[in-house]
Amino acid sequence: MATGAARSAAPPAGLSRDDLLKIYYYLRLTRSLEERLVNLYRQTKVIGGLYRSLGQEGESVASAYALRDGDILSPLIRNLGAMLVRGAKPVEVLRQYMAKATGPTAGREMNVHFNDLRLGYLGQISHLGDMVPVMSGMALSFKMRKERRVGLVYLGDGATSTGAFHEGLNFAAVQRLPLVVIVEHNGYAYSTPTSQQTAVARLADKAKAYGIPGVTVDGNDVLATYEVAREAIERARNGSGVTLIEAVTYRRAGHAEHDDQRYQPKDEIAEWERRDPVTRYVDRLLADGWARQRELTDIDQRVISQLDQAVAECENDPLPDGASALASVYRTPSSAEPLWYRRV
Repeated sequence: MATGAARSAAPPAGLSRDDLLKIYYYLRLTRSLEERLVNLYRQTKVIGGLYRSLGQEGESVASAYALRDGDILSPLIRNLGAMLVRGAKPVEVLRQYMAKATGPTAGREMNVHFNDLRLGYLGQISHLGDMVPVMSGMALSFKMRKERRVGLVYLGDGATSTGAFHEGLNFAAVQRLPLVVIVEHNGYAYSTPTSQQTAVARLADKAKAYGIPGVTVDGNDVLATYEVAREAIERARNGSGVTLIEAVTYRRAGHAEHDDQRYQPKDEIAEWERRDPVTRYVDRLLADGWARQRELTDIDQRVISQLDQAVAECENDPLPDGASALASVYRTPSSAEPLWYRRV
């Protein structure tokens, strides 16, 4: 492996050397935070399910890094990295998974089902594909207000077989909305191989039905994904409408921590481990002289320190009081009730 003292290539368009180190920071933070969550899950301190992005971190971080301030993304359960890029704090994520009263939803929802539109992410609806029409509506609002903002929505390969995906993408295409749709083609819709839920081998080809561009990219190549996402985002920002990006990747963990992965062949998992996005990115940084090993080690240590502090900060936080479950469920009627308000 190169040490960084060899040749020094020019960074990809739009990225500085500092950007490249920041991307590495977010990759390492995503993986390390999820590893901490696994440890907490095994100690029964995580409430509910735990969904990891092991092997998929690259495409989340790279695509989110291509956005600007003011843009909005909608993550799925394996897009923690995208949320961290947009400014989500590890301590918030930990509190959310541990159902703490101090968490973003005060013990409701768990995992990454929470919003911060000021930072630029909109929490998901669990039903697969449903965030495509939601984000189409958000992108429509950008267009109507003549704002140069872009929406980005993630979904899995299985969700491309849903009606919500079709309706949302068709609407966005017809209206030429500033939206980027990223399909994470990780081989399985839960335990169903992609080939058993759609006859299309290349999911980007589905874009043809809507009259929009479809691009396939190696989702485990961080820089390639960044460049494709950047081009699609700028295309949307400039008024040229939607792009469908198929990011070919693989989840090396189960659908959730309770999933034993018996449907995934061991040699398949091993093959994709050799294509690990974090390892490939580190190799590229060092080989092209964009980073020194010491710089990456310093980032690793900074991530460990931040996560130690975050876990210590939230681990003893209280769980929510049971009575708080009713808060924000019922609306207190205003003095001027709209005609459609139905009194119980």
